Amino acid sequence: GSRHTPPAPHPRHYNEGGVGDGWTAAAKDLNLQRSDLWIQTKFSGLGAHDPNNVPYDVNASLEERVKQSLKKSLENLQTDYIDSWVMHGPEDSWENHFKVWRTMEMFVDEGKVRQLGISNFYRVEDVKFAYEQARIKPKVVQNRFYSDSGHDVEIRKFCQEHDIEYQSFWTLTANPKAYRHPAALELAKTKGLSPEGLFYAFCMAIGITPMDGTTNTQHMKEDIALLNRIRSGEKIFVDSDELAIIGNALGTPNWSIVGDGEEL
Repeated sequence: GSRHTPPAPHPRHYNEGGVGDGWTAAAKDLNLQRSDLWIQTKFSGLGAHDPNNVPYDVNASLEERVKQSLKKSLENLQTDYIDSWVMHGPEDSWENHFKVWRTMEMFVDEGKVRQLGISNFYRVEDVKFAYEQARIKPKVVQNRFYSDSGHDVEIRKFCQEHDIEYQSFWTLTANPKAYRHPAALELAKTKGLSPEGLFYAFCMAIGITPMDGTTNTQHMKEDIALLNRIRSGEKIFVDSDELAIIGNALGTPNWSIVGDGEEL
């Protein structure tokens, strides 16, 4: 099964406590240690929450909300540290952004968090500024992967150049034309994959970590089988022409972000 899980203390969309119950039960059954798993969660600002279900005191200072949010996440996830803690979205000003970020950095210093990241930043200028001004640099950028943002070509290039993991969400929902056209369907068949599995393989081949939120057991099995094939050393796409069957259908120029002369 998957050992890389990215919930959030955000009851409107996530069940963080369920992840805590799930990983501890699985660890017991499979004789795993906490270090065998990688857990990522988020700090979400007020605007992202159901006003009737917020994991911190809404009247507290911004810095205190961040502290309370992490405390709640550690309780929900039944752990004493978080592998990756992501800022769910921009604040209403750079001043408030860095109030949140400096507080998050403090928990890296204390050992309660291993790395930090940002999410929902769609201007490369903002990603660069957040990176340059941070004492502890973001190691993750997590964004919606869709045509409205030009599939984050410039942001992904910046991530590649600065050893930042680019995580995508809305990956399948936003891009059906890229993996459901006739040539993609035929390629998926020859690879022994579903069209969706082929698109996940495409994303990973160009340096993207797609976030997988399926609740369908069969889809989970297919996704794990794909990961096992990749981890075994198999190259799903044998050359750039096969990648282009999917990439060109995105409708975004320079989708691969790979420079001339580099290998895919």
